[in-house]
Order: sequence, then structure tokens, then C-alpha cells
Amino acid sequence: MFQLRGAELTVVMTQNAEKTLVIGGTGKTGRRVAERLVARGRGVRVGSRKAERPFVWEDKSSWNGALDGVRSVYVTYFPDLGFPGAAEVVGEFSRFAVERGARRLVLLSGRGEEGARASEEKLKESGADWTVVRAGWFNQNFDDGFFLEQVLAGELALPAGEAVEPFVDADDIADVVVAALTDTGRHIGRTYELSGPRLLSFRDVAAELSKASGRRIDYVPLALDEYRAALKENGAPVEFADLFRLITDGRNAHLAHGVEEVLGRPPRDFSDYAREAAAAGAWAWTSTSTSTAESASASACS
Repeated sequence: MFQLRGAELTVVMTQNAEKTLVIGGTGKTGRRVAERLVARGRGVRVGSRKAERPFVWEDKSSWNGALDGVRSVYVTYFPDLGFPGAAEVVGEFSRFAVERGARRLVLLSGRGEEGARASEEKLKESGADWTVVRAGWFNQNFDDGFFLEQVLAGELALPAGEAVEPFVDADDIADVVVAALTDTGRHIGRTYELSGPRLLSFRDVAAELSKASGRRIDYVPLALDEYRAALKENGAPVEFADLFRLITDGRNAHLAHGVEEVLGRPPRDFSDYAREAAAAGAWAWTSTSTSTAESASASACS
């Protein structure tokens, strides 16, 4: 039996259900993947710190219980696959998962990230039946995470210059991941790069959000050192600032076609996302005293 209760996912396993561990199952893509698998009648175990069987990347003793009875895993890594030591941890977990009987691993990787590529290779070396899904910056960062406080404050102050990015929707990512987990024969050993359907600068994004929300949202370019200092001042990892190089050096300033390849349909456009998020009340303004430095920390990307 499987139940969805609002934003909270409750999964009741049948005795013989084949389980999928969704690491980061309460996050942007993980929550969506879990919901879709449940809707298909699949057994799901949410991997998070607060789960009944907790999963914590830094606590390897938690891995065994989370993998009990699991045959497939959606692998997401926090804070980012590009951070030092991530590849080694992902490799060790992948080998352990295969030893415990989880043959099918689908990894959410970072588009254009050298560090993420190292994690991909470590996962492949585990002997798993693998699929890699590479994605860039999410639309949902603006209503459910990193950039939300800045949007609410009416100012996106970020070190992105006028560079462009094909922002991708978390629902598209989830649909691709679920396809990879459930239609295994077609997707084993494949790497898919995902993007949205067009390139947008943060100035374009601010205009789209202003139009959708009915409130003025400005874009203010910062120097990278300014942003790094703001992160440090607010206790956020300064490494987050370096992720903006994935935009500013142009490495991802082109469209990818993984969504069409896997799903046979075009990816969701940012304007559709913004309109629907606004209609759902994502940016219902209240009085806020968020400073530029505080919102810079809140918008750090992983």
C-alpha cells in the first residue's frame, strides 16, 4: 500500500515489494522521484537524516540499514559532487550498495563539473548497472531553496555577470530519473545531459520572475570575491561561490537534449515554471529584513 499525504511522503511497503532507496528523498528532485515511484506502485525508502532508517553520507554506519532490501538507488550527494572528497565517498557507497544487492544505481550529476565526473567514474567502477543524469541549475532554486530569499527581497545579487544558463526544471529531472529506474534495459550504461529549452541570463530570470509575480525583482551583478566574502560572513561554505564559474566561463551555455531523448517531449520552459510557482503562492511577499549578505548566503548553489 502506498500513500501520499500532502507534501509528506508516507510509504507502506508490501512484503515482497522491490525497494528503491531515494537518497535526498525530501529534496527538490528526490521528493519528486519518490512521489512518482509511489504512484507507479514501487516500494520506496526515503534516504534522509530524519527517516525511520536514517541515511547520512558522513555516517557510514547508517548505510547498511538504509540499503536493507533495496535493489535500486537514486544517488544524490550533498552538498555537491564537486566538493573535495565527494568522489571517494560516492565510490565507497556505490561498492557497498552493490555488495548489499542494489545492482541498479542512477546518479544525479552536475553538468560541466569536473569533480562530478570523478564521482561518475567511481560509481561506474562499483560494477553496478548504472545511469548518469547530468543537470545544471534548477528552476526551483528560485522558489524552493538557494535564491528564494533574494527573490523575496526583490534583488538577485549574484556573481554571474551577463552569462547565460539553460535552467532545467526539477520535474523534468525527476521524470528522466524515474524512467531510468523503471525502464532499465533501455537506460543501463547511458549518460544523459539535461537542460531547459532556452538560454537565460540572471537578468532575464529577474524579468521573468517580475512578470510572473507582479513585483519588481532586480538583478545586481556582484564580483566573485564580494559574493565569497558574503558567504563567509554568513557561515556558508565559500566553495559555493566557485560553482558560479560553471555559468560565467560559458561551458554550459548551450542546450542539451536529454529530456527529449528519454521522454520524447520538450523540456519545461522557465516562464511556465515561474507562472505556475507564482500562482501557487511561492512568492507571496511579507515584510522582510533580509540583507544582501544574508540573501547571498541563502542563494548559494549546490
